[in-house]
Amino acid sequence: MTDEKPAVKRGRKFDQVLSGARAIFMTDGFEGASVDDIAKAASVSKATLYSYFPDKRLLFMEVAKAECVRQADSAIENIDMSEPADRVLTQAAWQMVCFFTSDFGQRVFRLCVAESDRFPELGREFYQSGPALVREKLVNFLKIAISRNELEIDDLALAADQFSELCKADLFPRLMFSMDSSFDDSQKERIVEGAVKTFLARYAV
Repeated sequence: MTDEKPAVKRGRKFDQVLSGARAIFMTDGFEGASVDDIAKAASVSKATLYSYFPDKRLLFMEVAKAECVRQADSAIENIDMSEPADRVLTQAAWQMVCFFTSDFGQRVFRLCVAESDRFPELGREFYQSGPALVREKLVNFLKIAISRNELEIDDLALAADQFSELCKADLFPRLMFSMDSSFDDSQKERIVEGAVKTFLARYAV
């Protein structure tokens, strides 16, 4: 018996396996996804699948990290940084709120918490590919807004974290404690508008 942690191995069919797993996880979630279905969707054998990912949790986290990077990149590409700070922050808030209230976003967060003792490194890796990446992009925008004399901020990292937390107000705790499972656009809009107004009340010039 060994305490060695299972590790992800990369190879020629790595992206193929990842693509198939993403399709199944998005449809069936973590618990509902079977190794047989993932292998079939990826057009590989179960032996090949296990050679890359010896643990389904590792595969899910790899998919989750890739999805977080994709969404973060997509979000920033769709935001025009030349627009006023209130518009940019509103678009960023919508992206964050929609992701963490999505079924996939919830599953990622819950799995990180549930497996934090067994796989602490996965939580760190997820943070680096998800929240940390969003934080970095938000800090970069805040620098732009400061240079245009729209915002006045001393601690950029703290301000970015505060904005992210404002976007989680009310909805995130209700999700995590299973008080609600989904929200309509009017409920999300309430949080987005409140986050932007509160942030600008503190940092707008």
